[in-house]
Amino acid sequence: MAGPSETGVDARRSAPAAQRNREAIAREVLKLAPERGRALEIASGSGEHIVRFAALMPGLDWHPTDPDPGQRASIAAWTEAEGLTNIAPPRPVDVSNPGWAEQEPPTDLVVLVNLLHLVTDAAAWSAIDGIAAALAPGGTAVIYGPFLRDGETTSEGDAAFHRSLRERDPRIGYKDVIDVVARAVAAGLCHVETVRMPANNLLLAFAKD
Repeated sequence: MAGPSETGVDARRSAPAAQRNREAIAREVLKLAPERGRALEIASGSGEHIVRFAALMPGLDWHPTDPDPGQRASIAAWTEAEGLTNIAPPRPVDVSNPGWAEQEPPTDLVVLVNLLHLVTDAAAWSAIDGIAAALAPGGTAVIYGPFLRDGETTSEGDAAFHRSLRERDPRIGYKDVIDVVARAVAAGLCHVETVRMPANNLLLAFAKD
């Protein structure tokens, strides 16, 4: 990692999962993304995904969001350290609030990585409904993460993680991929494809007519 900022503090955070999966995710997003336009990342976390996306897709204007001020500081620090000029300052968007997308300009690409299993069903559906509302006609949405298949996890590791999430808060945990796709379709999106990813994760791609 590069040296500290002018304040003497390096605000960058690093998430091991982001380091492991961002190349695989970026390759798939690159296949689906338009060459130019506005790209919105929901729950950008440490910022390690969006700096990779922005470097690979320089024709897009990237807009990171996260409700956590520490994460927003990390996103800004990663952006500065990577010298990227196509990433806007991060904003405190909370997609668990219904109607959150009302303030979003029409967006050509929305990316959501590893959020749905960490929030309640209500928050997950709010996120998906907002994605559909924020997308411009012809826009693309990408949702990545672990999912249940027909109500079941697909590995012992996933079962243990899902159980630990439920123990922390019984309202959160893995969502079933069928329910996620159904919600997106009900919100006005077309399911384009499901891509099997490493570590039993899935990448769901949607389009708006």
